[in-house]
Amino acid sequence: MRKILLISMLSLLFIQNAQAKTSKEELAKTRFESLSKLTQVIGTVEKYYVDDIKLEEIVNKALKGLMQELDAHSTYMDRKYFKEMKIQTAGEFGGLGITVGLRDGALTIISPIDDTPAFKAGVKAGDIILKIDNISTLNMSLDEAVGHMRGKPKTSILLTVVRKGETKPLKIEIIRDIIKIQSVYSKTISDDILYLRVSSFDKKVSRNLTKAITEHGDKKGIILDLRNNPGGLLDQAINVTDIFVDEGVIVSQKGRDAAQEEKFYAKSSSTLTRKPLIVLVNGGSASASEIVGGALQDHKRAVIVGQKTFGKGSVQVVLPITKDKGEGIKLTIAKYYLPSGRTIQATGITPDIISYPGEAVSEPESTFSIKEADLKKHLEGELEKVDGKEEVKKVVDNGIKKKTITKEELLKDNQLKTAVDILTSLIITTK
Repeated sequence: MRKILLISMLSLLFIQNAQAKTSKEELAKTRFESLSKLTQVIGTVEKYYVDDIKLEEIVNKALKGLMQELDAHSTYMDRKYFKEMKIQTAGEFGGLGITVGLRDGALTIISPIDDTPAFKAGVKAGDIILKIDNISTLNMSLDEAVGHMRGKPKTSILLTVVRKGETKPLKIEIIRDIIKIQSVYSKTISDDILYLRVSSFDKKVSRNLTKAITEHGDKKGIILDLRNNPGGLLDQAINVTDIFVDEGVIVSQKGRDAAQEEKFYAKSSSTLTRKPLIVLVNGGSASASEIVGGALQDHKRAVIVGQKTFGKGSVQVVLPITKDKGEGIKLTIAKYYLPSGRTIQATGITPDIISYPGEAVSEPESTFSIKEADLKKHLEGELEKVDGKEEVKKVVDNGIKKKTITKEELLKDNQLKTAVDILTSLIITTK
């Protein structure tokens, strides 16, 4: 009986090995056929194409097409691209102050950055760029578009954009300039609320937020504004979330191999405040800002207010493909996942409270809105105006910019007004 069982096990093992060998042989055959097909197509183009194209140029075009077909963020970088990158990082270059991405094949503005030429010119998140100057963006890669928009400071560029709600395309002229970004600034609203605006996640964000929160320790609630924030550094997104969260996963990074999954956790020692928190987001909130908003939402640490976010939750790395590192590829290798396990990529974050931009609804102003007890006194004041005895009040401007959001400013921002109302309710209930 044991002999029969042993023979059966050996037979099964032999069959499995034979199947594995066959599978490897089929895979090798398929790979060889695929590479042969690629070589044949390249050779045919080189030989018969109407224009005389060198083999190197054909291969470069094939690589660019391959990377574009993978996803909107993967790209092939030739020597010219690397040279432009060096100019961008080491020299002076002019920019517009916008973050762009490809959405359903269309060149879309993720968000304009605060106080940049694009922001001042009226560019909005969600605008689709049809033309850059007189060049159509149809079938244009992301890197090509960025290359066209980059240029010397003080030079002009004309963007033709399609905007939701507009009946025809808009032409927006922008003057390039050196882009200087203040990533964090703080203001107060009334006596109880601290307003924190984060425009992008650079290397100083968590440090500056910590400083602002510490300086305003008397405030009873916080509004974190991540609207039109295109993202930035992953470690800063983790550190910012850690300011508000005691423990648990903040974000995980999953690639093709499950064994390479990486998780980032909150530390109670880094928690700075447990005060009520509102996070503002919109369609221009992407990448790192979506990680922060989504993690705080999953941990039930904040109420998310605004509109659905952009949905950029993938990880890219630059990998050299030549020895001198003059050429390379930027390749998507992983996706971000929030504490609940949901992905950001192409889905975005849906706010807890939907709120749209625009002016908040308010009671119309009336100079004659008085109570009965004040009627006689008010009418006496009106008579003084008629008799020319109206007191002239002088307004003195000392040139100091107040870091306080006024009631008038609040009424012009419906999303912020909604956030303030919700936070005020939370402050009252937590008492």
